[in-house]
Amino acid sequence: MQSKEIRKKFLEFFEKNGHKVVPSSSLIPENDPSVLFTTAGMQQFKPYYIGAKDAKIDFGSLNSASVQKCVRTSDIDEVGDNTHLTFFEMLGNFSFGGYFKEEAIRLAYEFITKELKQTIDYVSVFKGEEGIPADIESEKIWQSIDPKIKIVKSGKADNFWGPTGDEGPCGPTTEIYLNGVEIWNIVFNEYYKDPKGNFEKLKTPGVDTGMGIERLAVMLQDKKNVYETDLFSPIVSLINLGEREKRIVADHMRAAAFLIADGVVPANTGQGYVLRRLIRRTVRFYPGIPFGELLYAVIEIYRDVYDLGAKRESTLEVFEKEKEKFEKTLEKGLKEFEKLQSISGETAFHLYETFGFPLELTLELAKERGIEVDKKSFDEEMRKHQERSRTSAAGQFKGGLADHDPETIKLHTSHHLLLAALKSVLGPDVKQRGSNITKERLRLDFSFGRKLSDEEKKKVEDLVNQKIKEGLPVVRKELPKKEAEALGAEMEFGAKYGDNVCVY
Repeated sequence: MQSKEIRKKFLEFFEKNGHKVVPSSSLIPENDPSVLFTTAGMQQFKPYYIGAKDAKIDFGSLNSASVQKCVRTSDIDEVGDNTHLTFFEMLGNFSFGGYFKEEAIRLAYEFITKELKQTIDYVSVFKGEEGIPADIESEKIWQSIDPKIKIVKSGKADNFWGPTGDEGPCGPTTEIYLNGVEIWNIVFNEYYKDPKGNFEKLKTPGVDTGMGIERLAVMLQDKKNVYETDLFSPIVSLINLGEREKRIVADHMRAAAFLIADGVVPANTGQGYVLRRLIRRTVRFYPGIPFGELLYAVIEIYRDVYDLGAKRESTLEVFEKEKEKFEKTLEKGLKEFEKLQSISGETAFHLYETFGFPLELTLELAKERGIEVDKKSFDEEMRKHQERSRTSAAGQFKGGLADHDPETIKLHTSHHLLLAALKSVLGPDVKQRGSNITKERLRLDFSFGRKLSDEEKKKVEDLVNQKIKEGLPVVRKELPKKEAEALGAEMEFGAKYGDNVCVY
């Protein structure tokens, strides 16, 4: 079964069973400073689990399903084996008070055994740990559905999920295994974990499930690993390297292409730092990398799912520019390296941060010269750097209106004028990434492929001031969402919409 059919079957099954199909959100979290990237399907639904938003109002149902783009960065150095990936897609069904354990387990069982015609190897449930009781209810539900099913009981490490970031909804899980591999994780969000580590019962428990399409494709296409599936083989076939290096380049190309399409640009901190690292690692492992060919392969794989082709030229430009920068810094770094008599962890990190030297390159060169590298100290420096990046991102993407004071509302209107002016002067590639508005000032976070010139800043400023001086009337209309989109209405960053919307 090809990946295209897997997505289609999943969404059609849950739509037929009363779920609203919701599009994938951006890889850049919408006003969620707790994480650098979208790492799970439930992330865009966090407000519905805690009652901050009403799913019934926003998209007409308490149950939803999606195929979510995700990026996880903790395993970048592990990429190259059979399981670790940077970018992946997560199939998920969610409920915010619509149904709970019995319906969630029944639907999963039906999809696996009837729609996919697979035999479940065994399932696991939470055995209870650290004051959180065992999930006896899930165990009984599985036994009622299939009295012969094998049930394994595990603790928090295996059968308790969440939250994404330092706080949020979380709870016990039940997992489904095919051929000894965990294929589907069903989370019962019964608790809310606060920043101090306390667990409180949620007023309305919810369901959050995740099934990686890449892992599922391995099973359904009868392959040994994900790189042999239709999600990777067209890219891998173009790369003439050793097996591990081939996989790293394919994974990083795919992840980088999706990040750039969602507005990330290479930088020294935050999301941009991760993108920079991915691109530079591809160059490191594949010096003559044919970016154009590989990017075209990625675009073709996802042609019917995500429109990566619309940004092919600008994406290619980002790749080539970063490659050029890396080659220059690499040359300088090698000269710097030749001067060293010893390499502390701090020195290794300096080579990494300043010249883009991956640790494996430093270790390789050091080994050739018989020099030891303090890897433990390097890891500590890296931990500090990642913490700084997270803090930076938290500040950058903290968003929304501070209050509804008349002055704040005025600046909120100015915010929309500013975004429109930026798009008018710089073009449609400008993407809002957050905003923060008080009665004293407004801040707009946006992504664009380069720095603005002083002349461009002046044009934006003049255009906003001109529109303010014109004193244009503001008219509010209620329209069907599709009609508003056809008119070219801009959607508020981070908001979810129902079938009817207000257009100003």
